[in-house]
Amino acid sequence: RPEYCWIKEHRVETPHGVLHVTVHGAGNARRPAILTFHDVGMDSKSCFSTLFKFEEMQEIVKNFTVVRVDAPGQEDGAAIYPAGYVCVCVIPENLCGFRTIIGVGVGAGAYILSKFTLSNPDAVEGLVLINVDTNARGWMDWAAQKLSNLTSSLPDQILSHLFSQEEMSANTELIQTHRERISKAPNLINIELFWKSYQGRRDLNIERNNTFKCPVMLVVGDQAPYEEAAVECNSKLDPTTTSFLKMADAGGMPQLTQPSKLTEAFKYFIQGMGYNILDENLEACDCPIDCQINNSVKVQERYESRRQNSPSAIRRVI
Repeated sequence: RPEYCWIKEHRVETPHGVLHVTVHGAGNARRPAILTFHDVGMDSKSCFSTLFKFEEMQEIVKNFTVVRVDAPGQEDGAAIYPAGYVCVCVIPENLCGFRTIIGVGVGAGAYILSKFTLSNPDAVEGLVLINVDTNARGWMDWAAQKLSNLTSSLPDQILSHLFSQEEMSANTELIQTHRERISKAPNLINIELFWKSYQGRRDLNIERNNTFKCPVMLVVGDQAPYEEAAVECNSKLDPTTTSFLKMADAGGMPQLTQPSKLTEAFKYFIQGMGYNILDENLEACDCPIDCQINNSVKVQERYESRRQNSPSAIRRVI
């Protein structure tokens, strides 16, 4: 393992339960930590390992500290919560001593990071939100969920939340793998509690006058379950600091099915926040502004060239 890649595990006590936190990285206090939060039915490993083990992504994150957060009771070996336990996921301020973060969340994790950012705007330098839905469920959603509770098993309900209908109908290998993993999970009771907590989420009331103060990249797969919710969220954010990527051929989980394309977009996003991105390395940009602009142009040219050579990579960028 490279010298920069040390790993530490923490159990962080919060008023609502214990967060399992895994810290990887260089320990560079000058840069924000990249903090990930997973979706329902997953943990930090199953949700993000494919993306963060991708070679080009490792080149980006090796100069950052990566903080993987597991929701209470969702990590491997978690104790089973008693009946009646209410699962509440709250990220504490100054988690593990990091002053600022770049948040990367999927589904429920994207909602949790959004809520944290609205409450702690100075603690978040950037957000990557995959399959985000910042709205509370409406009456139609509530009724549909009640019916689903009667006709579908818990694993199938969660899979329908994670993946597109096309993927579900095709019963792809990815679907089969995650169905088996969820069905046989020793902590299935905890997963159900997390699912119920997310189903009962409150509206974050995001609008142009009540929005994120940091750059945001919204990502959703074409035909994904939360495509409409992501489009609506995009309409409420500041267009000068928001990028919207609808990725073709990505299904419901772009970080699993299209890690190369998502990595390319993430590189561009990080560069836009003021960090130099070179093919060989990435380092905080302390150089003069004209150097930053030149590097920005070079990175954008490479990005656009690669995107044009692979037209299905990102169908729409707003």
